[in-house]
Amino acid sequence: MPDGGRVITGTAKGLRLTAPGPGTRPLGDRVKQALFGTLDSDPGVAWPAPFLDLFAGSGAAGIEALSRGAPLAVFVERDAGAARTMGHDLRRSGLTRGRVVRRDVLAVLREGGASLGGPFGAALVDPPYDEPRLLADSLTLLGEPGLAWMAERGLVVAKHFWRVEPQGRYGDLLLERVRRFGETALSYYRCTAATEGDPQR
Repeated sequence: MPDGGRVITGTAKGLRLTAPGPGTRPLGDRVKQALFGTLDSDPGVAWPAPFLDLFAGSGAAGIEALSRGAPLAVFVERDAGAARTMGHDLRRSGLTRGRVVRRDVLAVLREGGASLGGPFGAALVDPPYDEPRLLADSLTLLGEPGLAWMAERGLVVAKHFWRVEPQGRYGDLLLERVRRFGETALSYYRCTAATEGDPQR
């Protein structure tokens, strides 16, 4: 089967993941290390924390989170083949705290965090690079206070093409920094209540 990368550390360390198909971009080890290095050292996130993997693809981020002790990981992915692959790899890994939701991401987000066990301490948003509007719409819903997706001081990481520049704030999500890895960029958003005078961009 095609290679979807490996689990870097934790209880499933070394497990080779299965790539769902040519339409997905498995999370590279360098980007994965940057993401979880931040979570491991971030004073605002009580890591390990419940993890939300949106446009999950191979599920590499959520599986890594579970391997590192996350009490819950929810994978949202509408592609049937990708959802089956994630379920297969979760069974292979022995990680029992993962939930695969085969639905449209925006439809799920509109229902609020309580529908999937939220609020979450950390989330990865990784839509197709050729659909940047999905990124903005997802961040808008994640930052909507009434939907309660993210815990206070939780971290949302948006993975996108480096030329795409997301806004500085989406509701309760405030951009803290951006890191670039070749053609990929990670934009880090902190969940913190908006106050008067904050930039809305």
